[in-house]
Amino acid sequence: MTETTTDQHSANPLLRPWGEPYGLPPFDAVKPEHFGPAFDLALASHLEEIESIASNPAPPDFANTMAALDCSGRLLDRIALLFHNLTASETSDALRAVQLQMAPRLAAHENAVFMHQALFQRIDSLHQMRAKLDLDTDQLRLLERVHLDFVRAGARLRDQERLRYGEIMSELASLCTRFSQNILAEESAYVLELKGVDDLAGLPGFVLEAARSAAAQRGLGASTYVITLSPSLAEPFLSFADRRDLREAVWRARIARGSNTGAHDNRPVAAQIMALRQEQAALHGFASYADYELVDRMAGKSDAVLQLLHQAWEPAKAHAVIDRQDLTAMALTLGQPTPIAAWDWRYLAQKVRAQRFDLDDTQLKPYFSLEAMIGAMFDCARRLFGLHFIEQHGIALHHPDARLWEVRNADEALVGLFIGDNFARTSKRSGAWMSVFRSQSGHFGGTLPIVINNNNFAKSNPTLLSFEDVRTLFHEFGHGLHGLLSKVRYERLAGTQVLRDFVELPSQLFENWALEPQVLQQHARHYENRQPMPLDVLEKLKRSRQFDQAWATIQYTGPALIDMALHALPNGTPVDIARFEAEQCERLGVPADIGQRHHLSHFQHLFAGSGYCAGYYVYMWAEVLEADGFDAFTEAGDAFDAPTARRLLQTIYSTGNTTNPADAYRAFRGRDPRVEPMLQKRGLLSAHAR
Repeated sequence: MTETTTDQHSANPLLRPWGEPYGLPPFDAVKPEHFGPAFDLALASHLEEIESIASNPAPPDFANTMAALDCSGRLLDRIALLFHNLTASETSDALRAVQLQMAPRLAAHENAVFMHQALFQRIDSLHQMRAKLDLDTDQLRLLERVHLDFVRAGARLRDQERLRYGEIMSELASLCTRFSQNILAEESAYVLELKGVDDLAGLPGFVLEAARSAAAQRGLGASTYVITLSPSLAEPFLSFADRRDLREAVWRARIARGSNTGAHDNRPVAAQIMALRQEQAALHGFASYADYELVDRMAGKSDAVLQLLHQAWEPAKAHAVIDRQDLTAMALTLGQPTPIAAWDWRYLAQKVRAQRFDLDDTQLKPYFSLEAMIGAMFDCARRLFGLHFIEQHGIALHHPDARLWEVRNADEALVGLFIGDNFARTSKRSGAWMSVFRSQSGHFGGTLPIVINNNNFAKSNPTLLSFEDVRTLFHEFGHGLHGLLSKVRYERLAGTQVLRDFVELPSQLFENWALEPQVLQQHARHYENRQPMPLDVLEKLKRSRQFDQAWATIQYTGPALIDMALHALPNGTPVDIARFEAEQCERLGVPADIGQRHHLSHFQHLFAGSGYCAGYYVYMWAEVLEADGFDAFTEAGDAFDAPTARRLLQTIYSTGNTTNPADAYRAFRGRDPRVEPMLQKRGLLSAHAR
């Protein structure tokens, strides 16, 4: 390395030691142009580490192969995690350009590691003799998981197949990046400006405040109101706006994302992704991509997935017939057109809900300030797991809206850092998610996790949440706790690195505490007078929870069924994305006045990466586990029962991937899960029984 090169590296904040006291990334110093040179060095350094492990003249053993591999790539990991978090949470034109450039390079690097024959030979030889190695449970689990990682990444392929596999993975990385960037571009560009009193009709104050804030973020006038495609703004607009034509405009804009002819049309991108995935599956010897993915899932086979989904799908459609009658009657009462359309359903359902339960979001939101609900979720974590969150100020993060907390246990020992980034903006992708800037592991004296939760709430003063927003907040925090409470030796097994249909259990389970009366009585206080939510309002909220669940179930289950059908296509089947989706909707009988939460042209779960493809079903799979699992607290008679919480921590939240998930659940619950609590929770049990 020349002196000039050394100076360049020392000037790059990504390559210098990261700051005290927490080892956080140097957010305020990093620029997009720093990533290229930093990746150059980190990728080369990691390959040197891999080569050193693979060429070790000593016979392979757990320490010199598996443990060494788990410790490798730390520089690359920290740079890549920062990069991926920034491209999701606070991107820019310059960063997007780097992202397009790096996507195939990072995929090629990963392919080079997994295709390293000498390295795989060492791993494979250990795997073959694993019964004789006297490994403890964690060591055996690491060996089995890493061996499977390599096999699923093509380590057994030979010659031309290996070369083609590498090309496929690089092409997929570029296409998935383009898919995601296309969606962000369309979502960022869309605004519906509300002009005049008629456009504002029916909109409560919290929607108007959020619409004014969205306009201010876009540099528009102080008295301007705009509706964006952010769910936290678009969904309440669809629920309250009296202007049917404007509701239709917003609804159509949402479903059209990624399907508008032009530079951001995702339909050909998704078709190319599907062709490559089918080729990938064929190289592995599977008949379809779904078969390939489900090998490493709790479900195992597509039949198990379809059986679960149809247990909810058919009863939901039956219940929707009754709900439609009620909504049609409301439309006639209001002088609204019939038959109702998809852009009417939320609006009419809100009216029926208000009439039936004497309850709507305008009554609830004053009690659900974001600040109070953050306090509520922290308090639940304290009561369940003994955690304390101490906010830290004056430390630069990736955006001024982001906030930082130390996380300490009951003994005041630091267990990790938590970052909350809760507001929508044009530089941030839509949705809600948890990620890490650093994973927990037992290496190097213990590495503490740095966890981030991203939400896309409409920013206002104060920010008031719907109950669905509160559920989202608790859901992502459940993922966050899964990362923070991880207590394992090996990073590959840490935190949320579990099977995809198990990873949603900790998050969906934590949602239950958002509706606990004792939590709401303490924390759901009116943002102006600090009075607690009245008991009658709390009771109405609980009674209304099953209302309109047929609509919610259809909105979710339809896309899950279409995902499975798409990825179960035999290899070599060309896909016209729009035509395939239309045919599947007709085959399934998706009600036109309900529709789907996700359409293929903007279905980022499927096409922004491979994590949830042939896997959108996992939310319902995990819902079976969480509904049955939370019953353990109900049976104990206390939502914060200490022995049950301790067992939950020991078997689920802290163990990462050190245990087979089915065994982990049985260790918590004492038996296998039952589907009935999930159906009961959704109000679908009676129809299922029929």
